Amino acid sequence: MTGIVQLQTALETKSTPSGNRSSLPVSVLLSFAVIVFVVLFSAFPSLFTSHSPELGDTSAKLVSPGLHHWFGTDYLGRDVFTRVVYGSLPSVSSALAAVIIGLVVGSGIGLLAGFLGGWVDSALGRIVDVLLAIPGFLLAVVIVSSLGFQTINAAIATGVSAIAVFGRLMRAEVIKIRGAAFVESSFLSGGNRLQALIFHVLPNAGRSVLVLAILQFGTSIMVIASLAFLGYGDPPPSSDWGLLVASGKEYPTAPWLIYAPAAVIVATVLSVNRISRWLKKVR
Repeated sequence: MTGIVQLQTALETKSTPSGNRSSLPVSVLLSFAVIVFVVLFSAFPSLFTSHSPELGDTSAKLVSPGLHHWFGTDYLGRDVFTRVVYGSLPSVSSALAAVIIGLVVGSGIGLLAGFLGGWVDSALGRIVDVLLAIPGFLLAVVIVSSLGFQTINAAIATGVSAIAVFGRLMRAEVIKIRGAAFVESSFLSGGNRLQALIFHVLPNAGRSVLVLAILQFGTSIMVIASLAFLGYGDPPPSSDWGLLVASGKEYPTAPWLIYAPAAVIVATVLSVNRISRWLKKVR
């Protein structure tokens, strides 16, 4: 992840002219383009390839990248580009599910802890402390090992490991906002605590949390791909991005089996991180 952040920072610096910082940086436009393609891959894979992701031509095994096979073929003659395209849906949807789990549960914990305070804050804070004390990836491995080796279970495990991150940020934002003048005015105008929480505290605190959710989406893609690489996702012939990298490492004479899906993973995560940093700066 350190190398990705450094590359992202370099692109941001080069693409932002010193005399025109109000315009949209080129790196942000490229990042949006990458995300659009990944979404289209997930929603309409058949528009981008006519090959089958599971059936291959055994007479065309381990063919290097070219005009007919952009990412080459694998050990069964399957088109690697096709498998990457069809692998977008499980990779992206599982990362999205992980973010939703962490966002909903973590934000709920942070919202209640920060707004109610007292013993509620102390009790929920201990839960967050326990989750923060365990490395996120290790916690994900433990959970997915208990639930079973499937991509959906990897998504649940990744979402649970992200709860503490969302909870801590939401709690900090709520504590900062709950004493604001507009919140006090809502009480003076006859509003109750629930109305203040829903209509005033949550919308203002949610802005920072949504930026974190975008960043966490990229992190979830990396974590789920790592779990799939270690064998904690769906088994073959699934085409999860992490599983494609794991399968490719068995064939050192065909490096494109690793480089192609790995490049897609890096490009997607880098684009999500760049968009998140840009939104944070704009906000």
